[in-house]
Amino acid sequence: MSTRTPLGRARGLGSAKSGTGHWWAQRVTALALIPLVTWFVISMIVITGANHETALSFISSPINAVLLTLLIVATFYHGQLGLQVVIEDYIHTKWLEVTLILSVKGGAIFLGVASVYAVIAIALGG
Repeated sequence: MSTRTPLGRARGLGSAKSGTGHWWAQRVTALALIPLVTWFVISMIVITGANHETALSFISSPINAVLLTLLIVATFYHGQLGLQVVIEDYIHTKWLEVTLILSVKGGAIFLGVASVYAVIAIALGG
């Protein structure tokens, strides 16, 4: 016996109506972060104690710049998705929920773009 309404069964939607895409996005970013964070931690261990020029040349390497950019994008997107779920679950005042979600998304976009810009500027020697 199903607890879904006939209309819900006909449309194929769950109670939240649109959670599947959000759920998948969170899982895909989590899987992408596993090798990216592993690469980042190993890289930071390897260049521990290096001077400023070595750090700049590390980021200037095309493969490292691309991997660092992917890490930044995946991290901010994954974090934004997770915070959105927490806000939706625990904030019950609609205007506050919307304001917080917009703030989290805006902050993630701003900080992500600034971080990617910094990587690109270093990689291009600017």
